[in-house]
Amino acid sequence: MTIPYTELLSLIDDRSAALRSALAAAPDRSARVPGCPGWTLADLVAHLGAVHRFWAGAVSMADPSRQPGDDDVTDQHPHGDLVEWSAASTELLLSALRSAEADTPVWAWWAASGTPLTAGAVARHQVQEAAVHAFDAQETIGQAEPLPAAIAVDGVAEFLSVGLASTGEWPYRPARIAFSATDGPVFTVDLSPSGVRLDPPAAGDPVATVHGPASDLVLALYGRVPFDNLRVDGDRGVLTELQNFVDND
Repeated sequence: MTIPYTELLSLIDDRSAALRSALAAAPDRSARVPGCPGWTLADLVAHLGAVHRFWAGAVSMADPSRQPGDDDVTDQHPHGDLVEWSAASTELLLSALRSAEADTPVWAWWAASGTPLTAGAVARHQVQEAAVHAFDAQETIGQAEPLPAAIAVDGVAEFLSVGLASTGEWPYRPARIAFSATDGPVFTVDLSPSGVRLDPPAAGDPVATVHGPASDLVLALYGRVPFDNLRVDGDRGVLTELQNFVDND
């Protein structure tokens, strides 16, 4: 699924606002975030704001040859009203992305995955970052909602082709896993010592197929819900290996 660049920006805005709504509704900002052990709700919001400011700097630099430094990123530490600082952080990112084109070159950490180092790829990833953390905030206040369908379907592919494919060599036995979204397509990934490959050539059945709504698949891949909550056909052990691989990165 390919989401248009302008729509990616709207989704970043929407999910970031959802996170702030959860913060505003929270009776206690020091409540612990189930999906981010050791973080409070205030820590979570501060984290996403700092992330937005970092990527605003990266996009504004338009230089894929170097990572943004402190001089390239403004005001990464919260001050004043946290909701207002968070909203300003999101606007900095969106302003930088609006000023760029989807193919504007940008430094990013996922070069090893083969994903383009562009503003479009940054926007796509930031949709997922905002969406998962909005879920974290909602879960913290007991009002967790599934990820919006369009975000979740693209999120499965984005996680596998960017996040997982940047993690390095698969240290376990080679495996093919299929993620079958009940509200979207089937995503098949091969894991081997040579790396991670999404949508490999047809050659053999998956050792495991995970079934569920795309939102549940994304949240399981990000470690927010256990794979035990989903229907799995085949070898569940490979999913334990997958989670270990991600957690140890």
